[in-house]
Amino acid sequence: MLLDAASLYFRAFYGVPESVTAPDGTPVNAVRGFCDMVARLVGERRPTRLVACLDLEWRPAFRVAALPSYKAHRVAGGELETAPAGIPEEVPAALAPQVPVLLEVLAAAGIATAGAEGHEADDVIGTLAAVERIDAVQVVSGDRDLMQVVREEPTPVRVIYVGRGLAKAETLGPAEVAAKYDVPVERAGTAYAELAMLRGDPSDGLPGVPGVGAKTAATLVSRFGSWAELRAAVADRSDPRLSAAVRTKLAVAAPYLAVVEPVVRVALDAPVKLDRPDALPAAPADPDRLAALAQRWGLGGSVDRLVAALAAAGQR
Repeated sequence: MLLDAASLYFRAFYGVPESVTAPDGTPVNAVRGFCDMVARLVGERRPTRLVACLDLEWRPAFRVAALPSYKAHRVAGGELETAPAGIPEEVPAALAPQVPVLLEVLAAAGIATAGAEGHEADDVIGTLAAVERIDAVQVVSGDRDLMQVVREEPTPVRVIYVGRGLAKAETLGPAEVAAKYDVPVERAGTAYAELAMLRGDPSDGLPGVPGVGAKTAATLVSRFGSWAELRAAVADRSDPRLSAAVRTKLAVAAPYLAVVEPVVRVALDAPVKLDRPDALPAAPADPDRLAALAQRWGLGGSVDRLVAALAAAGQR
């Protein structure tokens, strides 16, 4: 199980009231909510290995170089260029101090974390999923971009999509992504990425192709076997798979189409480093430290539920 850590702790922060605080009044809603989510995932999904994947660079230089608009609207006066590792973009003031606490809790619990210099958590997840040859992979995220990692072979990869909350989580594989976005099932993951390139994503600063919405994008992706094939057809006026009107729109957007692929595609070769082996611990790695953190930050119930879930999973 690969956790998109930032996606989950942002959802925990907004899903648990800020009135949930430590004894000194410091908000710990994100930490408690995250621990409760992990406890529930472990209890319900029973992974044998677990990694919390981190953003060591939330706006990677290689993506910005290709497309300067990438997440540009999230930069506030340049202050975020030096954000601490693991803390992405514009973090609410009440959330930022909670991230280091959460990382301490994960370390004391013995739950592995992973990051890659110059890359986002999506790339960490994509790389770990791509090299897996033993176990089926479950990716937990509220980020639709990760739907591009679904596959059947050589080992199955599924996305547990929590965009509407963990209680309404959807488990998506190639068949579900194909049905949801009307893309070819045999290459659902890569096709989803191509659909995203064409339609754009304002939340990431991706302009897309003007005049090409989700429906047209899905139709185009279904007509071509690859991104290179689609781009070649734009220049080939004899290719009947593009109407004159759509070809004109794509031709106008040619400079964007030429650079967007590495921006949207999740990296599969990021230099990932894990802080410890990823086997799911049956007991905390440092129980005294975990107990001290629970007391200091008022995390008792949430940490207890996490430890209980780990112990139950270890007894199966």
